[in-house]
Amino acid sequence: MSTVVIAGAGPVGLTAALALARRGVDVTVLEQGPRLATESRASTFHPPTLEMLRELGVVDTLLRAGLVAETFQYRERGGDAIATLDMGVLAGDTAFPYRVQCEQSKLTPILLDALPATAQVRFDHAVTGVETGPDGVAVSTNHGVVRGDWLIGADGAHSAVRHGIGAGFDGSTYPGRFLVASVDEELTGVLPGIAPINYVFDPDEWLVLLRTPDHWRVLLPTAGDTPDDVELRRLPERLTRVADLGRRWRIAHATLYRVHERVTPDFRLGRVLLMGDAAHVNNPLGGLGMNSGIHDAVRLTTALADVLAGAPERVLDDAARQRHTVAVEHVQRTSRANWSHLHGHDERYRQQLRTLAADPVATRAHLRRACLMDSLETTA
Repeated sequence: MSTVVIAGAGPVGLTAALALARRGVDVTVLEQGPRLATESRASTFHPPTLEMLRELGVVDTLLRAGLVAETFQYRERGGDAIATLDMGVLAGDTAFPYRVQCEQSKLTPILLDALPATAQVRFDHAVTGVETGPDGVAVSTNHGVVRGDWLIGADGAHSAVRHGIGAGFDGSTYPGRFLVASVDEELTGVLPGIAPINYVFDPDEWLVLLRTPDHWRVLLPTAGDTPDDVELRRLPERLTRVADLGRRWRIAHATLYRVHERVTPDFRLGRVLLMGDAAHVNNPLGGLGMNSGIHDAVRLTTALADVLAGAPERVLDDAARQRHTVAVEHVQRTSRANWSHLHGHDERYRQQLRTLAADPVATRAHLRRACLMDSLETTA
């Protein structure tokens, strides 16, 4: 019997495990896969996330594995930069006035290695059912039942924990799909002046270019009704329109996925907490999903550890309501606005960006919102 059972050994679940273990809480992590996931997935770490990872003692290792991005750009397709935003204006707000580009698959081993020996991580343990009571939880897995006083669902958008407790997940699905290609190319020579992070406007085919330590990643919008194999065959031609290398791009990996915007009504239901993609999902523009999920993990486990130490349970209720408010009013609202601006052709917005980049005070205010610093001041 564990004090806290955690479903999911991704960035959110392992952050929750480490935060609790550092408070002396007994944890058991259940991961359905045979090992840590190796897919790239999220790759941007914002300043407040880096601060949280510093408190957990893992940020220095992440910085060595990642790439520091001090600026990011908004660009016109086939043209020059519209605006370059310098994150150095946040130097008075944070010890990390930059983004770090690093695949989440590099963070999870760091978190796993940092766990004390008292924390258990059980791979190949898929959650198949959940029973809750006033004094604890019983989690059914393919290897039997694991019991605990509390259960954290950090097991992704298709969360077995969320399904097991019958929690809703209302919202909508975006039209079309997103296609992400990781390429073995160095693009700075063929796209002079690009930043490590680039949001490229075009009413017909907007795109995002992100540098990671191992690859450039290209995100493209894709029709929703075309077979996957057709879209993947078209990818080399589409990449040539991004930049003509005089040959086919070297594609390391490509994936298609649908994008949803959904949130569960309650992040706490009795002895169960939901966080990360198990509690809320949004489009990836702005890199808010993993970051807000890590924030969920730190804020909710802090409250849970306080309750376990004797604080009233309303502390946990307040934290759960606060994280729900952040998911709706900050994460979803901002990511939706990012998609709308890239998808449209609003010259007035482009001029606003130019004005913004020329004003350090306005840039600071914008970046505090964009990297979720302001969201951490949200009340329940």
